Amino acid sequence: MDRNQATGLFLISALLLVYLFFFSPKDKAEQNKTQATTSTAAKAAAPTPGVAPVPQLDSAAGPVRSIELKNPELTLTFSTQGGRVAAVRLNNYKTFFGKPLDLFDAQSARYNTKFRTVNGQTIDFARLNFSAGAPTTTADGGQQLAFAAPVGGGTITQTYTLPKTGYEVKYNLKLNGVAVAQEPLQWSFVDNVRQTEQDLKQNRNHTTINHYLASDDPGSLAETSEKPEEMKITAPIKWAADKHDFFVAGFIADSQPFASGQFNANVNLADSTFIKTLSTNLALPVADVTGAAGGQYRFFFGPNQFNLLKSTAPSFDRNVFLGFGPFRWVNRFLIIPTFNFLEQYISNYGVIILLLVVLIKLVTWPLTYKTYESQARMKVLKPELDEIKAKYGDDQMKSQQETMKLYTQFGVSPLAGCVPTLLTLPILFAMFQFFPNAIELRQQPFLWARDLSTYDNPILLPFALPFLGSHISIFTVLMTISTLFMTYQSNQMNTAAMQGPMKFYSYLMPLVFFFVLNSFASGLTWYYLVSNLVTLGQQALTRSFVNDDKIRAQLEANKVKNKDKKPGGFQARLAEAMKTAQEREAQSRKGKA
Repeated sequence: MDRNQATGLFLISALLLVYLFFFSPKDKAEQNKTQATTSTAAKAAAPTPGVAPVPQLDSAAGPVRSIELKNPELTLTFSTQGGRVAAVRLNNYKTFFGKPLDLFDAQSARYNTKFRTVNGQTIDFARLNFSAGAPTTTADGGQQLAFAAPVGGGTITQTYTLPKTGYEVKYNLKLNGVAVAQEPLQWSFVDNVRQTEQDLKQNRNHTTINHYLASDDPGSLAETSEKPEEMKITAPIKWAADKHDFFVAGFIADSQPFASGQFNANVNLADSTFIKTLSTNLALPVADVTGAAGGQYRFFFGPNQFNLLKSTAPSFDRNVFLGFGPFRWVNRFLIIPTFNFLEQYISNYGVIILLLVVLIKLVTWPLTYKTYESQARMKVLKPELDEIKAKYGDDQMKSQQETMKLYTQFGVSPLAGCVPTLLTLPILFAMFQFFPNAIELRQQPFLWARDLSTYDNPILLPFALPFLGSHISIFTVLMTISTLFMTYQSNQMNTAAMQGPMKFYSYLMPLVFFFVLNSFASGLTWYYLVSNLVTLGQQALTRSFVNDDKIRAQLEANKVKNKDKKPGGFQARLAEAMKTAQEREAQSRKGKA
């Protein structure tokens, strides 16, 4: 690895760190400035919203009852108070701590609907005790439950339909004979989110409210902010969803979009019960597309799984954060299809990740070969480069000019080793988003890791270290060791160029990433460990195809052919820039004299 390649590697590493800290999911809200106003300071002094006390009922339809509907995926508990879903349990999932996974319950969350009548009376569903008959069976084997409450000479009817299988719940709201004011109904949902995963910080930072406009524009609250977040939307909204890291509670408009919405998120770091409080307010149109008072909606209570969400509603799969722009495309059209193909035949996800690495390395091998070939050319040119360095000593400007001239004579590009690496960057960045957000890896053990979706922690420290935490990830340690070995091997190819600060930085970056990745998903660090090992194998194999004598002969032929050739392209611009800098330096010295 020569000086230019080392500089390229350092810049790539710096870009990776910048992406991690400044373009992570926490900045998704920045995309929504044209559709919403986000305020944090205005709510800083406001108390954290919670579930309101149970109001006194206005109607006397008997005692409040709980009714349960169940299919293989969901257990729903309904309350006649408000005629609402009071609790949701995901039957096929457990928390990291082995407890049943309740997406929410009566103690942690509550949704409600309010509206005004034409005479100005406010109707609050939470103050109504709805009557409910026994659940009925639908034609396709699902279950249906209807709630009814008399209001002002009319009737409010709420009908829920749970399919035979699946995570969607149809919700039909009808206001029969109720004189509703010509203004939207107000639907609200307060969700105090509990910790379900090992890493509380990641669990909190991956919890947010996403929404999707009827104009095909997605948006969300900032995820990692520890200050109160607020977003007001005045445009029609197709759906809104509380994303709990790996699970989603969504509300989807089927008949007519929500007229507007407001979303809030609050974090109380002193609260050990709830990691974040999410609050959603949506304006429901008075009438559906048929003109009848009410509307048709759907709830989604289920796992945050890309293929499942893709078929739920338009762009509902955006609840699975796969990165921005090209990184999302790489994950969606390359990584996820390959991953899904492999899991059809292999049940061990650690092995799937290993095979995923091998497939990606095979596809990118031509680029790897070009990089190694460029390193071999620089190694062959080492005597000439050493001679230039010895001749011009501390005159860096002249040394760089002669080095560029040498590259032109021998037909060598200083960027040839960096460009192939840059072309593989989209895959590198994509993986940073895929593994921490892939529910397929959740609670999947491999070797000493209990859960590939979070960090492995076989070594627990009795104290917490800055930037590291209170654990040591073995996968991250092994990944760091393999990266240092790769760096050492690359540096040996050109020891003269890799001296001083550049050599120091080449060893520093793997150590920096050890601290960065120690708390990342073990599936990610296992991926990079395998990637390093496969790369070392590729280099060993490639070395047998690259002959230094043949490269020297080719370079000598290039020297004869390019005898009178002047630098072009990037090298010409770089030479011109160095010449200009040299002239300015000379003028500066002349002025001082």
